[in-house]
Amino acid sequence: MTAQAGKDMLLKIEGAPGVFTTVAGLRARTISLNARTVDATDGDSAGRWRELLAGAGVKSAAVSGQGIFRDAASDALVREAFFEQAAKTWRLVVPDFGVLEGPFLVAALEYAGDHGGEATFAISLASAGAVAFSAI
Repeated sequence: MTAQAGKDMLLKIEGAPGVFTTVAGLRARTISLNARTVDATDGDSAGRWRELLAGAGVKSAAVSGQGIFRDAASDALVREAFFEQAAKTWRLVVPDFGVLEGPFLVAALEYAGDHGGEATFAISLASAGAVAFSAI
């Protein structure tokens, strides 16, 4: 995999079924994939080395980003997702890596603006179910 421009990562939200809208002009974004481990160590563990139970941990994904909204439609979709606190389907596209898609809750939504500049926002998403991955 060669170096990729960060601007090529896309964050999309599903409005109508099967129709995804790109959310804003994101200037910074982070995707974190996590898997908690389950310690299965007991008195019979070889040399008292820690043993982990494969496949038993809880997986999660978190997404954060900041930027400016592209249009009123993307702003409205994100705002509604936050106030409804319902899991919406999001699609995260990372060039030359893959696409993550699944239900996420908007965990945080912040708006800011400078007197002489554009209004900006920051968003944090937390996975709320199974997230599928497909390689590009």
